[in-house]
Amino acid sequence: MIKVSGVTKKYPGRLAVDHISFEVARGEIVGFLGPNGAGKTTTMRMLTGYLPMNSGRIEVAGYDVATQPKEVRRRIGYLPESCPLYPEMRVDEYLRFRAELKGVKPSARRAKINEVKEQCGLTEVGKRIIGQLSKGYRQRVGLADSLVHDPDLLVLDEPTVGLDPYQIRQVRELIKQLSEKHTILLCTHILPEVEAICERILIINEGKIVAADTEENLHRRLHACSIIEMEVKVDPAVATAKLGGMEGVDIRTANTLDGGWLWLELEADTSDMREELFNLAVTEGWALRELAEQEHSLEDTFVQITRNRESV
Repeated sequence: MIKVSGVTKKYPGRLAVDHISFEVARGEIVGFLGPNGAGKTTTMRMLTGYLPMNSGRIEVAGYDVATQPKEVRRRIGYLPESCPLYPEMRVDEYLRFRAELKGVKPSARRAKINEVKEQCGLTEVGKRIIGQLSKGYRQRVGLADSLVHDPDLLVLDEPTVGLDPYQIRQVRELIKQLSEKHTILLCTHILPEVEAICERILIINEGKIVAADTEENLHRRLHACSIIEMEVKVDPAVATAKLGGMEGVDIRTANTLDGGWLWLELEADTSDMREELFNLAVTEGWALRELAEQEHSLEDTFVQITRNRESV
């Protein structure tokens, strides 16, 4: 659906995007992440045809952004972070206007507008003036606008900004449903949103794509060891001797708790050693109260990638 090849964008005195290349397959939900100033917004504007590139090539659904911009725009629904709306228009009026601009056939407009209003939770506010709506509802109007011409690709920039927790959950579910018919490129700073929705992640830093993979694979590549928390009732010296003799296990932290309990943070090799540790506790007769592997969050992975500036 998207093919970006060697794309560069320069501003006076600054290289914003530096020969990036990536692909997004039809039907994927891909998270596009990066620190502020990394080149995310510039890339999205070039992808949607709002900003020319200095070099390289971008294709959307087989059409070249530079030489076939109209064909590309027909196939893209774009929701910018600050969605520009006409505040004096009513919701229905605005969506009819946008559907006409986007070439939706007159015979199909009413049905399509009703469909996107229902999808975005706007059915009850069709007669309301946009300027009198809350920020959350205005965001929904922008999302309905991006859907009204039934595009192949949805490019969503911070789609849940200004929404309350219940509305955020609704939008996330809507995005998942939309992936059945649309390819989705999601740009957001809300990393739990990416974890909840996206199948694959692209990370840009200092104008370069530094990671492109599933969240699980990124965790596996970046975190070579696993950290296991263990809470047992045992003498610290005995625990140190027994655990220190296990191959592939190092004690990072050991704290004595009330009641003779010992809290341990263990660094293990890439394999999950919880079963071996459990068997050791049973064999030695240690009372075991906790045995859990620490989970690496997307935030941990994101910080490590962008700090190290290394491609993954």
